[in-house]
Amino acid sequence: MIENFFADYKNYIVVPEDEKQEVNEVIDPKNYEAYYILTLSIFDSRIATWKDASKFEIDIETSIKMVLWDFNQKHREKYHLQLLELDNSKNYFILALSSKTKFDAGEDKECIDNIIDKKLTNPFYVGQNWFNLIGDKGRVSRKLFCCSFKEYIVEELNQTKKEGKNDNISEIIPKNGEIKLIKSSLKREVR
Repeated sequence: MIENFFADYKNYIVVPEDEKQEVNEVIDPKNYEAYYILTLSIFDSRIATWKDASKFEIDIETSIKMVLWDFNQKHREKYHLQLLELDNSKNYFILALSSKTKFDAGEDKECIDNIIDKKLTNPFYVGQNWFNLIGDKGRVSRKLFCCSFKEYIVEELNQTKKEGKNDNISEIIPKNGEIKLIKSSLKREVR
């Protein structure tokens, strides 16, 4: 075979659909139906604050960012997680969960527990060695996080949609840029 036969192989590379990764995907809140604020702490923790994790050679911030990036790549069709707060002097961190579908009333706890326990725990537990942060009780039950949550409701956006108000004039102007005046007859009620 000729040595330079495949010299232009780069023109024929096709990345498989599942392995395409969004580098800096901008999240538009309008694309999601439900939002939750999650507070996660370590179950049966061996550390008092996140600073103590350095004893176990774990960089908490880098670790969380890596797992969230991977989660968002794998589940971008359904969910998005964003780190809101991480304070090294505390023993918990706060995430925002955005879901493309609204959870049924009463089933939100089950759905969020499923996301945390089945989709998020293993990458932390094994992939980032967070099993070192929990005690024997946590290892036996293979539970990493204690999670509490509350639905995040944006009152301002919901109110303006309900009342038909638009704060942004660009929402009123049609895409083609034409503005038309509509004449309406003024009617007065005479008494």
